[in-house]
Amino acid sequence: MKQLALPLLISALLAGCTFDGEDGRHGVDGKDGSNGQIGETGSTGDKGDKGDSGTDGASGLDSFQQLTPKLVGRAVLNAESPEGAAEIVAYHAQSLRVFALNSSTSPATIEIIDIANMDPQTLTKDSAGVVTNTNLQSSARINLSEFETGDANSLAIHNNLLAVAVAKDIGQSGKIVFFDIADKPKFIKSVTVGDLPDMVTFSPDGQKVVVANEGEPKGDYSIDPEGSIAIIDINSGEVSDTANILNFNQFDSQLTALKTQGVIFANPTGRTIKGNAINTSVSMDLEPEYVTISKDSRYAYISLQENNAIAKVDLVDNSLSIHGLGFKDWGKSTLDASDKDNAINFAAYPGLYGMYQPDTIAAYQWQGANFIISANEGDGREYFFESPDEASCLADGGLKFDNDDGCLAYTDEIRAEDLALHTNFDYLNNDDQDIGRLKVTTVLGDSDNDNQYEALYTYGARSFSIWDHHGHRVYDSGDDIGKITAAIHGDAFNNDEDENKGDTRSDAKGAEPEALTIGQINERTYAFIGLERMGGILVYDVSNPFNVIMNTYMINRGLEAGAQISGDLAPEGMVFIDQEQSPTGEALLIVGNEISGSVSIWSLSSQ
Repeated sequence: MKQLALPLLISALLAGCTFDGEDGRHGVDGKDGSNGQIGETGSTGDKGDKGDSGTDGASGLDSFQQLTPKLVGRAVLNAESPEGAAEIVAYHAQSLRVFALNSSTSPATIEIIDIANMDPQTLTKDSAGVVTNTNLQSSARINLSEFETGDANSLAIHNNLLAVAVAKDIGQSGKIVFFDIADKPKFIKSVTVGDLPDMVTFSPDGQKVVVANEGEPKGDYSIDPEGSIAIIDINSGEVSDTANILNFNQFDSQLTALKTQGVIFANPTGRTIKGNAINTSVSMDLEPEYVTISKDSRYAYISLQENNAIAKVDLVDNSLSIHGLGFKDWGKSTLDASDKDNAINFAAYPGLYGMYQPDTIAAYQWQGANFIISANEGDGREYFFESPDEASCLADGGLKFDNDDGCLAYTDEIRAEDLALHTNFDYLNNDDQDIGRLKVTTVLGDSDNDNQYEALYTYGARSFSIWDHHGHRVYDSGDDIGKITAAIHGDAFNNDEDENKGDTRSDAKGAEPEALTIGQINERTYAFIGLERMGGILVYDVSNPFNVIMNTYMINRGLEAGAQISGDLAPEGMVFIDQEQSPTGEALLIVGNEISGSVSIWSLSSQ
C-alpha cells in the first residue's frame, strides 16, 4: 500500500466519519451488558454501538465543526541527544511561555520557550512532507539541581505557580518543588510527598496540588514502597509546608473483592528473591500513575495503570475508593495481533480480552456530571537486578539472565504461543498468523489452575474510553485507532517510535495511545489522543460522551520504510491552550515529544 505524504492532515477525509464493521458502529450507545458495570461488581462486558454524528440537542450545542490543524511552532531541545529532552510540557498564559521538562541532561532542567512571536511561515517541509526545522528555542532554563536532587518526572502550572515532581531513590520520599514564575523563576520551597512521585497537577481552583506517588519496587523486590496520593493545600497563594499522604492500607483486606472488579495484581508473592521472601500487599502493589481533577475541584481521579483501575478521592474529606475497569472483549472488536505475518490483518478473537490499563486520564463535565477520558496504553511488569552471571542469577531466585539487563526478578509478560491453550481456542493455530506472537499476561486466564488457559488477557485496549464518575464505561473507541492508522499509513501501520519498520507493534499494544488532553473550541469539547509509537494525534469531539465523533488526525513524522526517522516522535505530554490565552488568537495544542526531544505546537482553526 502506498504511503501518503506527511505531515498528514486528513480533516476532510475524516470529518464526522463512522466506520462500518462487525461492531455495528451506528446508532446511540447501547446499555451495558449484564457483566458490564464497573465498581463493586466489575466488568467483562463491552459497550454497545457508537452513535452517529449530529447535533447535541440536549446540551444546546451547535452541530459538527471541522477542525483544521496546522503546525505553527517547533523547538528541538538538546539536539545532540534529544531523547527525553521534551517529555512533559506546561503553559504559562500570563507570559506566553512554555515550560518543558528536559530529562535528557543530568541533572534535569526545565526549559523555557517564549512563543509570543513565533512565525509559522519559517517552518518548511522536507521532500517527505515532514517539518524538521524549528522556529522556537529555549531562552532560559531552571537548573533543578540547584534546589533539589533527584529525577524530575512531571510539572504543572497554575497562575504564577510552577510545581515540579522530583523522585528520589526507591524507598526515599520524593519532593514537589515550587517556583514563582511571574517573572524570572524564583524558588519558593520543597514539600515532601511519597515514594516516586510520577505526576503532579493543580486543582482548577488552584487551592490544592495532587500528586500520584507510584511507589514501584526495587528490581529485586528488596524494597517495595506503598503507592500513595499526596495532597498539598494552597491558601491565599501560600503553599503548605506539608502534604497529606493518602495510602491504600484500608484495601489490604480486600484483595479478592478487588480482583473480582477487574483490578490486576501482578507480583512475585510466594517466591524468594536474593534471600527475601516476597509477600506483597494490596497497598504495596497499587501504583498511582496519573491524576486529573474535576472541573469543580471536588474530586481527584487517579489512574492505577498496571492495576487496571482508577482511584477516586473526595477532596472535601479525602475519602478514597477504587474502581476496577474490567476488560475489553476482543471477540467483539478487532486487532492485528502479530508482528510477523507481513500483513495488515484485523481479526476478532473470542476468548481474548484487553486490560484497559490507562496512562493519562482527563476529567470534564457534561450535563453537570463528571466524566473521565482514558488513554488505554497498557503496561506489564518486568524487573531486573544486577547479577554477575547466569548461575548467580538463578541461585538468587531470578528467572533468567541477560547480559544487557541483568537478572530477571519478575515479569508477568509472555507470548501466547508459549502457553497451553484450552480447547475453546481450537479455532486458532496460535502461531505467527494468529495470536501466537501477542504479548499476554500470565496472571489471568487459567481459572482452574490446570496450566491450560481458558482466556487470554493482553495489555491495553488500543483505544480511548470514557467513564462516568462512578466508574462505569460509557464509551470505547473500539478498533478505531488501528483501522484509522492502517488506512492512512498503509505498510507503515503499527510502526515503532524509533525506527521505520511497519507492523512492529502489532504484537504489543499497537500504536499505543498514551498522551491525552482535552479542550474547548467554540463551546465544543475535544479529546486529543497521542499515539506514542506512531507519533500521530487523533482528535475526537467528546462534547456529549454518549455521542462521540471522530474529527481529524495529525502527524509530523517521516514513515518511509528504511529511511531514518524524522519529525516529532513519541508524544508524551500535551497541553491545550484556548483562544483567549493563545498568542495567535486560535486554539493551540502543545506537545512534548519524548524521542525527538521536540516541542511541537499545532493551531486548531474551526469552520
